[in-house]
Amino acid sequence: MPGSNVVIVESPAKAKTINKYLGEDYTVIASFGHVRDLPARDGSVRPADDFAMEWELGDRSKRHIDDIAKAVKSANRIYLATDPDREGEAIAWHLSELLRDKHLSDDREVQRVTFNEITKTAVQTAMANPRAVSQELVDAYLARRALDYLVGFTLSPVLWRKLPGSRSAGRVQSVALRLVCERESEIEIFKPQEYWSIGVGFTTPGRVAFTAALTQLDGKKLDKFGLPTRAAAEAAVARIQPQAFAVSAVERKQSRRNPSPPFTTSTLQQEASRKLGFGATRTMRTAQKLYEGIDIGGETVGLITYMRTDGVSLSQEAIESARQAIGGQFGDRYVPAQPRVYKTTAKNAQEAHEAIRPTDLNRRPDSLTGALEADELRLYELIWKRTLASQMESAVLDQVAVDIASPSKDVVLRATGSVVVFDGFLKVYQEDRDDSAEDDQQERRLPAMEQGDALARGDIAPEQHFTQPPPRYSEASLVKKLEELGIGRPSTYASILQVLQDREYVRIDKRRFFPEDRGRLVTAFLENFFHRYVEYNFTANLENQLDEISDGRINWKTVLRDFWEPFELAVNGTKDLTITQVLTTLDDELGPHFFPTPTEGGHDPRVCPVCQEGRLGLKLGKMGAFIGCSRYPDCRYTRPLAVAGEESGGLPEGPRDLGLDPETGLPVTVRRGPFGAYVQLGPAPVEATPAPAAVEEPPADGKKPKAKKKAKDEAPKPKRVSLPKGMAAGDIDLDSALRLLALPRVIGTHPETNEEISAGIGRFGPYLKHGSAYKSLTPDDDVLTIGINRAVDLLAEAAKKASAPAKTLGDHPKTGKPITMGSGRFGPYVKHGSVYASIPKATEPDSLTLEQALELLDAKVAKDAAKKGKAPKEADATSADASGEAAEKKVAEKKVAEKKAPAKKTAAKKTAAKATDTTEGTAEAAPKATKAKTTKAKAPAEAGAAEAPATKAPATRKKAS
Repeated sequence: MPGSNVVIVESPAKAKTINKYLGEDYTVIASFGHVRDLPARDGSVRPADDFAMEWELGDRSKRHIDDIAKAVKSANRIYLATDPDREGEAIAWHLSELLRDKHLSDDREVQRVTFNEITKTAVQTAMANPRAVSQELVDAYLARRALDYLVGFTLSPVLWRKLPGSRSAGRVQSVALRLVCERESEIEIFKPQEYWSIGVGFTTPGRVAFTAALTQLDGKKLDKFGLPTRAAAEAAVARIQPQAFAVSAVERKQSRRNPSPPFTTSTLQQEASRKLGFGATRTMRTAQKLYEGIDIGGETVGLITYMRTDGVSLSQEAIESARQAIGGQFGDRYVPAQPRVYKTTAKNAQEAHEAIRPTDLNRRPDSLTGALEADELRLYELIWKRTLASQMESAVLDQVAVDIASPSKDVVLRATGSVVVFDGFLKVYQEDRDDSAEDDQQERRLPAMEQGDALARGDIAPEQHFTQPPPRYSEASLVKKLEELGIGRPSTYASILQVLQDREYVRIDKRRFFPEDRGRLVTAFLENFFHRYVEYNFTANLENQLDEISDGRINWKTVLRDFWEPFELAVNGTKDLTITQVLTTLDDELGPHFFPTPTEGGHDPRVCPVCQEGRLGLKLGKMGAFIGCSRYPDCRYTRPLAVAGEESGGLPEGPRDLGLDPETGLPVTVRRGPFGAYVQLGPAPVEATPAPAAVEEPPADGKKPKAKKKAKDEAPKPKRVSLPKGMAAGDIDLDSALRLLALPRVIGTHPETNEEISAGIGRFGPYLKHGSAYKSLTPDDDVLTIGINRAVDLLAEAAKKASAPAKTLGDHPKTGKPITMGSGRFGPYVKHGSVYASIPKATEPDSLTLEQALELLDAKVAKDAAKKGKAPKEADATSADASGEAAEKKVAEKKVAEKKAPAKKTAAKKTAAKATDTTEGTAEAAPKATKAKTTKAKAPAEAGAAEAPATKAPATRKKAS
């Protein structure tokens, strides 16, 4: 019997937790996120009709709304308890509008409640202090949603018409993509500059050794490029060698290092990326679980406060709790005299929420070891340590700088170091910094020295350096940059980065963003024809206006009008734009990328390699952009978009010699094959030319002569190892090649089993082997450097997943057999009988319902049936047929039929794909597509159960013409 009060939240996990905190008079029900949205078709936002918006109930939402309506009918009051941010306010507004349209709120009180943490105290306090839905926050949501829709549904068709093959363009995603592409351009045009440094070893009278760096020569202070060449460095070494040295000055000063503030959404994503290797999506998904509640000892408890916030403040209650925890665990020395108060510095910070913190600081991470998954525990520990450290005493350091000079002071060197006098917050937490190498140098400990001490000089070590290009963006640094520019909101960063990857505009390799050629084309198009709308200041100012709407300082429709009128003019201005004009502009813009300037005497990358007369340039076909010859149709040379040499892994046509193996004396080369680049030890085996066959008389008995056995002295195949993903063929040297060829390598012995753990490269990439178990390495792990501790952790995670029982969602309504959920090599899936269906990325596995699972399984059965040209069968029928005597009989009959059927050879037909530029009326040759072989789908492999990897890369085969 439903209670007299209905509380509506977003997720079933949140509903389950809150339901335990409220009495029998309350029914807590989930809306499963947004219940309605703008239909994905033209006209959902109508600027001519004063920006009227048409909303549509999602297919899956209909069932949830019916459940809510059923619960509400017998209720007296309705509480909308969605998340305490703009998105939560929007969901509350949609729910209230739906209830009003169904006349379910006519005689019932509808109120809004928010809480920053899901604890019994916070929930009961919120229920006692309800409010109305905030119209200002709703208006800000409506403005943002309308802007995103208008940009996407107006700009994307322009992209599709003028730049075939491109995907959609988003308002904020396009700006983030521009950042990634601009950084790549900076790297490409970067010219490294040589410089030298000189380190000198010294020994004190107490026989303690240390190193100092040359800082002054002939009274002139040396900057970074003070020694620009080898000759300059050698001249400086010659000046140092005959000199005697003594301590000329010792500077000592004490400094204090303050802790960082507690986490906001963006700083949590940045630090989780640096310390834990988590992507933004993974961080937010894990934080959501910690916020909504974890079952601990039979009680569901929310472990952290709301994780979408840009506030850095803590409540008074949290500060007092932190100070008590610090004093109790570390002593009063670590508690500052006054509580620390933090203020946000973000440009468009407006959320009045607390920072992300544990709901109870006395709940130490080590007490949750058995209750949390590995990711949950690691993220909770990070948040707990950061929160506690933010209220701890500052660290105190003694910094020392020692100047060492020759008698005439014409040569001066300096050694720096520091000593931690009091560790303070460093006892618990230290933030990862971009200048960590410099910090390490500063924190070296120097021996005790006094002015006038004579020092014994040791080795002089000149070292060559080259300036480095700016690093590619990681998820952490890109989020930080977006926040600095005031672009996006805390709740949107994860989705922005995910959309860029889903549209294949960027890829992530070794935790760094690389723009795909498709992304560079889109960015170049937008910068040249819609420059204003990808400007950083324009996007940031628009964000500021949305904040003003939420504060009630500006009307949301005024913002939309100011945006729409010039934007519509800009779009209309591209109607007469021809594809030839677009191609010419993009070819000029991206020419240096696709056709790098050749080295002196090198081949001009613009010259067609087939006809040797035409000029290569950008072309557009039905399938998108490609590189083609200007003499088409006389010359039909094409290739996919790629930097010259990039499709071969940065390798020239032939193998590249790296040197000789010191053990065997065999040559080591890096080569390319049909399956990618690999390193090889030894020359390729030379195939002997067969001697002409002798004409033999047929035997008297008419029998066919027996085939001769292969000669035993054929040259053995050389050892080959594929390059792991992320390792560029052009960057391979002899040392790294020899280390790859030495794989598999022994990492160490497992502390529990005393069995060897080794690392190698197989069919599915880098792996670990422990006994008979295999575990694939993550993209962030290096097969050449992974250590024993990390290896043991990965194996433990794999064993835990493999032993975890499959989660049962319920029984199939037709067969009565269970539907289970698991995770395999290709991600999470649902299973019924022999049918496996992947769970979409956009769906959170933990929130999957039985009804959603049935939809996925039915869709999978229909898809498989369509491939075979058969009518779709029911999921239960497929499952039943796949097991039992009937299935065995069918398989046996099929095998017999296959044996009897004569083999037929079919010749493959080759077709040249052509693309027509309808705007210009000229046909362009499109790149040929290679059709992949189709194989029968297999059931997903359980996590960690990789096949035994192969030790050699496949042999090189000739490419099909």
